[in-house]
Amino acid sequence: MNLELYIAKRLIGGREHKSSISAPIIKIAIAAIAIGLLMMLVALATGVGLRHKIREKVAAFNGHIQIYNYDNNVSQVSVIPVSKDQDFYPDFTLTDGVRHIQAVATKAGIIRTEDTFEGIIDKGVGPDYDWSAFQDFLVAGRLPDFSGELGTEALISRILAERLQLGVDSTFNAYFLKDEDPSRVPNRRRFTITGIYESGFEEFDGTYVFTDIRHIQRMNGWDENQVGNFEIFLDDFDQIGPKSAEIYSKTLSNLDTQTIQNKYYPIFEWIGLFDFNIALIIGIMILVGGINMITALLVLILERTPMIGILKALGANNWSIRKVFLYNAAYLIGIGLLWGNVLGLGLLALQHKYRFLKFPNPEEYYIDYIPVYMDLPTLLLLNAGVLLLCLLMLLLPSHIITRISPVRAIQFK
Repeated sequence: MNLELYIAKRLIGGREHKSSISAPIIKIAIAAIAIGLLMMLVALATGVGLRHKIREKVAAFNGHIQIYNYDNNVSQVSVIPVSKDQDFYPDFTLTDGVRHIQAVATKAGIIRTEDTFEGIIDKGVGPDYDWSAFQDFLVAGRLPDFSGELGTEALISRILAERLQLGVDSTFNAYFLKDEDPSRVPNRRRFTITGIYESGFEEFDGTYVFTDIRHIQRMNGWDENQVGNFEIFLDDFDQIGPKSAEIYSKTLSNLDTQTIQNKYYPIFEWIGLFDFNIALIIGIMILVGGINMITALLVLILERTPMIGILKALGANNWSIRKVFLYNAAYLIGIGLLWGNVLGLGLLALQHKYRFLKFPNPEEYYIDYIPVYMDLPTLLLLNAGVLLLCLLMLLLPSHIITRISPVRAIQFK
């Protein structure tokens, strides 16, 4: 083993190697590995980053898992209330992996101004509502505070604000049906805009207005312990399916659970296609890099044919000689991976900080810039995978060494 490594080191670092005809081809192979890894990092980081951002935005409006009354589990509007007197509220202890639970209620209504009107869904929230995602969405004003007495503060989207010609500190009248009965005189509530948000999801931005949940409780004739549904946030989104089933099995029989994956199936089906695109790009880049390394290895074997003959004449077996060239190839692949990581991670760091790469049509991707995400385990796995697959691709061409005759190889020039 030590002899093989020594020979490989001499093969890599010798002056004759640097000035040989294989040098340009080896440099091209290293460049192919570096560029390929760069492309793989960009494809993986942008695909995963976009998927995470879209998931975060959908979860900001709905939570990861929702607990409904069975009679209300498919409606956008809260009709049959759920009692807050549950074993899992306000501290969720039925299972681990739950980060937060909050009680909400929704009611359909209309905002009417002197010049126009817009249909909305009023989302009533309370002091337990998690506003962390909306800190990033906020574009003007501040987030409302519902911890004190019943107030008139409201958070509205930029889309609705522009359509209704409203701004921060503007007041508006909202009208809501009584018991969803159009024949009755609607309830009227007057709100003051404290903040304007923009999530990039027109489906949500053009619909949701956030107010105090106590307004909806009063309009629906509920008491303070009755809400529309509960929203649960998980620590790990990838556990949403098993956790939903576990929560369902531990809640009362009159309650149902629903994940945002099921509620917004088309969106998650679409972002699921990102995985196929990422795998396709990584596969193509590994294939291109492997072919370049195969070319470099064959040229190197051809150039070192006399050396192979001498080693065989001294008693070295075929596999030992093949390992010399595979060690050499692994070193060259490592150089390419090093440069690929430096360039790729550098580009991703700049994009994460400055967001200079933008989508030409942000309305189709629900975000204006290209988000990136990369964690250390994924990075290490990608590098190890590229190295391993490229070396496996080199096993077959290195087999040509076994067909080289020592006598003819020593005479080869």
